[in-house]
Amino acid sequence: MTSDTAVIVPAKNEADRIGATVKTALGLPGVDLVVVVDDGSLDQTGRVARAAGARVVRHSRNRGKAAAMETGAEAVRLLDGDTPHHLLFLDADLGETAVSAAALVEPVRKGEADMSIAVFVTRVKLGGHGLVVRLAREGIKRATGFDAVQPLNGQRCLTRAAFEAARPLAHGFGVETGLTIDLIRKGFRVVEVEVEMAHRATGTDWRAQVHRARQLRDVGLALAARELRKPR
Repeated sequence: MTSDTAVIVPAKNEADRIGATVKTALGLPGVDLVVVVDDGSLDQTGRVARAAGARVVRHSRNRGKAAAMETGAEAVRLLDGDTPHHLLFLDADLGETAVSAAALVEPVRKGEADMSIAVFVTRVKLGGHGLVVRLAREGIKRATGFDAVQPLNGQRCLTRAAFEAARPLAHGFGVETGLTIDLIRKGFRVVEVEVEMAHRATGTDWRAQVHRARQLRDVGLALAARELRKPR
């Protein structure tokens, strides 16, 4: 198969899982490049990722998911040949379940979609109450009519043209919500694809609650910004 896809993995403090994720991603059909963006990790994430075969770009401080995605996409652009890679974004903690990401690339590779979004078939019980998911889902539907099953899923494959059309990305954890709204509004084709993937579930301790509060804030900001910019 022609090599046409680059994997971008934003990562912070994922030394225990990043190696398996990178090795699995490198084995995906058509993937010839994995870029890990070490977003201010305090552990050995970057070293482990590099040993597993990834190109590693490091942020000296944590800049958030959207910034890591943009950094990774720019690194791929600098390594592109005559034909731009498709961009497959994966979470760092997928481990060997990243093998199922091949299904995300197919509709983009075949020209059937400009962005594919993963829907995890195997659901891990999370510690939250779904508030952020509901906010994102309802906001996307109100803005575009698209009824997303898993609106916050970060496993996505995009064409380079679609990614560039969505820039600048929404801040932080609002990036997925913003991507979906912006691309649909601009006429790009978005599909959801069921996959057998799993990542680490967030817990219920205070750190997890702070994480969800940040998600809620960022998704709310992304939706508010797009409400102000909605077509009249």
